[in-house]
Amino acid sequence: MTESPLTRATLLLRLRDPGDSDAWGDFLRDYGPMIYRFVRSRGLQDADAADVVQDVLRSVGNAIDRFDYAKEKGGFRAWLFTITRNKLATYFEKRKRTSPTANDTTQFELLKQATGGKNELDERWELEHQRLVAAKAMEILKPTIEPNTWKAFELTAIDGLAAEEAGASLGMSKGAVYVARSRVTAKLRDEVTRILAEEDVVGELR
Repeated sequence: MTESPLTRATLLLRLRDPGDSDAWGDFLRDYGPMIYRFVRSRGLQDADAADVVQDVLRSVGNAIDRFDYAKEKGGFRAWLFTITRNKLATYFEKRKRTSPTANDTTQFELLKQATGGKNELDERWELEHQRLVAAKAMEILKPTIEPNTWKAFELTAIDGLAAEEAGASLGMSKGAVYVARSRVTAKLRDEVTRILAEEDVVGELR
């Protein structure tokens, strides 16, 4: 297997060095799309969403020196969610004072509610995080798996082709396609578990 990426804890430590542009590049690559999709889901246009994402990144940069972590309940993504939610609340609060719409008011009230895993915002954030982790797991595993095996998984699990159809295009039997998909799925499940374990840290701003 190829070398695994830096753990989230290691990346967070590197982010404390303002001169480590590679660390910020890794962070933006991993979390930027997740934050952007979440912000856009609140009804923001592209330019406004990009501005909010930049605000979030600035806040992470300003607060990362005070970010502490331990293997307890919580985690980095919960900390990042709090920052993102606060930036969105600020955005909608400003909108309410200028040219508010019904969506602005609805989103502002939703953002100000206490969250506990049942709020629509929590669910959307968790969905985006699941997408991020799945994409990262596939990125890590793909180079380690025989191309035909990976393609069999991709055609059936991602593209939705029937096993027989996928097998015909790959020169594999229907049974071989099922075996390939099962093996890749099991490896992905293990990789997702590993990535989530790396993120099992709690942030405390002191």
